[in-house]
Amino acid sequence: MIAFTSAIVSTVIGTFTAYALYKFNFRGKKAFQSLLNLPIITPDIVIGIGLLLFYVMINFTLGYYSVLFAHITFNIAYTTLIVSTRFHYIDVNLENAAIDLGAKPFLAFRYAIVPAIMPGIIAAILIAFTLSWDDFIVSFFTSGVGTTTLPVRVYSMIKMGVNPQINAISTITLIVSLILIIIALKLQKSKIAT
Repeated sequence: MIAFTSAIVSTVIGTFTAYALYKFNFRGKKAFQSLLNLPIITPDIVIGIGLLLFYVMINFTLGYYSVLFAHITFNIAYTTLIVSTRFHYIDVNLENAAIDLGAKPFLAFRYAIVPAIMPGIIAAILIAFTLSWDDFIVSFFTSGVGTTTLPVRVYSMIKMGVNPQINAISTITLIVSLILIIIALKLQKSKIAT
């Protein structure tokens, strides 16, 4: 549930962020893009400890929502980056043409831009789901009592020794992750027919 929800929410936020970076020029745009890439280059342990300290500072109860917000936080950077690459393949006049033909700006975005960047959106969802599903370190630091993600559960099972359940879970996780990443890469490379 955490992986699915964080993938959807972070992709929606990432898509609108990528669109804003594509459409608008504003003061501090380069600094904002650099700030956006911070979760990609920052080690997971720093993100996990930083979010834990932030949750403690604001007295936020650790549990389902703390893990969900943490996963959304680091996934936004990846989804924005993936969706942004799709904007390089679309014609800059596509949205203007839709508006010239009578579409309101939101409808021009929905019916002209979104179909053109849809492979990037789907790729972002798949990558965000995979990153969230496989994440251990951030989940370990931000999960509370009663909230256990699959990697944290496997870690707690491994303390007792390796058993066939862990082998099966690891194999399934590896296969599903590889399939999702291959699908995402195929979608990301697909060209837009204009």
